[in-house]
Order: sequence, then structure tokens, then C-alpha cells
Amino acid sequence: MGLILLALALAPGFAIGVYIYLKDHHEREPIGLLLRAFFFGILSVPVTLLISSGIDQFITIDESSMTEQAVHAFLIVALVEEFSKFIFVRGILYRSSHFNEPFDGIVYSVMVSMGFATFENLLYVSSGGMGTAIMRMFTAVPAHATFAVLMGFYLGKAKFEHKKSYYALHALGVATLFHGAYDYCLFVSWVPGIVLGALVSLVVGIWLSKKAIRIHQLASPFKNKTPDSPQTHNSENT
Repeated sequence: MGLILLALALAPGFAIGVYIYLKDHHEREPIGLLLRAFFFGILSVPVTLLISSGIDQFITIDESSMTEQAVHAFLIVALVEEFSKFIFVRGILYRSSHFNEPFDGIVYSVMVSMGFATFENLLYVSSGGMGTAIMRMFTAVPAHATFAVLMGFYLGKAKFEHKKSYYALHALGVATLFHGAYDYCLFVSWVPGIVLGALVSLVVGIWLSKKAIRIHQLASPFKNKTPDSPQTHNSENT
């Protein structure tokens, strides 16, 4: 893979990660922990492949069946991929003492998702070339980011709204729903015009993501503190 192609494969994930980091206006997360979250996202790829290979032993999908492609999109692909990312966010990062405001759910979910999407992007771009790199820069990678923002929004609510842990199920569910809808429209692309559904899903996801980001920015317990005010950070507890 040439340097230009490599840069195009890496750029979207890193750019989105930086964007979300800068959106954390009130109490930003340690860079080291964010890099760890990104690495967890890379690890979630082999987890996905392991689970998927097990499922493939028992389920065969008829690519010409719209019903079976729905199972493929929503359960075999979307649920497995989002679950593989979810276990790292909910199982490890959620427990960190640095996860101390609702917006952190979005930050950590996006960092894990961008690790996943960047590694996946490298695999696709290495075989698909320049056209694949450019197309995925504006579609697949941003789509993964929207799934992550929606997941992180509910994980933030789960931790800070009276410990309503059932929001964690909402987190996995909404990410799977949008991911599945996006993929389904691509999997049944032989249906005239249905590919536009993927674009609609992405646009709606971006709109909801912006709204989710704004809600959790306003919910930050640190928003009324001045930049120079002391903030105490507890030791890492992951």
C-alpha cells in the first residue's frame, strides 16, 4: 500500500477522533487513555471475526433473499460488530475514574469505534484502492462514528442518570439498529433506489449525533467551572 493510500485510509478515523476530543469542552480525557480506547477498537476486529466465524458454521445466507439479508445486516454484521466494540467500552472504559461526565460515553465509544473503523478501512483500502479509500472516507467511517455517538450517548445516561443501567441495552440496541439499516440498504442494492436508504440513514445518524453531543455538553457537571479552576482527577481505575 502506497503512502498516499495509507494516509487516506488512516485520515478519516483520526480526524473524527480529534473532532470528538475537541468537542469535549469542559473536562478532556487523558490522551493515553484515548489511545488505549483506540487500541481496544483494533482488538474488537478479531473479536468480531471470531464471533462471525462461529455463526457462519451454523447459518448460511441466501444473498438474493431480502429477509435473510435483513438477518445478515442486523444480526450477523451489525449486532456482532457493535457488541464487539460495546464490551470494551462498557466492560473496561466505563469503569474508569476518568469517565466522570455523560459526554465521556461519547468520547470513549467513538475512540473505540474509530480504532475498529480504521483497521477495517486498512483492510478494505488495501484491496480496493483509491476509489474505495475516498468512498469510505465519506460513508463507512463517518457511519461508524454516528453509531458510536449514539451508543455513547446512552452509556453516558446509564452511568449518570440515577444509575439507570438499562440504558446500556439501549446503547447497544440503537447502534445496532442504525448500523443494520445502513448495511441492509447496501446488501440489497439490487432493489432500485434502495442504496439511497444508506445515505438517508447516515444523514439521520449525523443529525442525531450532533443533537446527542449538544445534550451531553450541556449536561456536563464541569460546564460552569472556569478553565483555570482546579479539577481533581482520581487515579485510573480500569
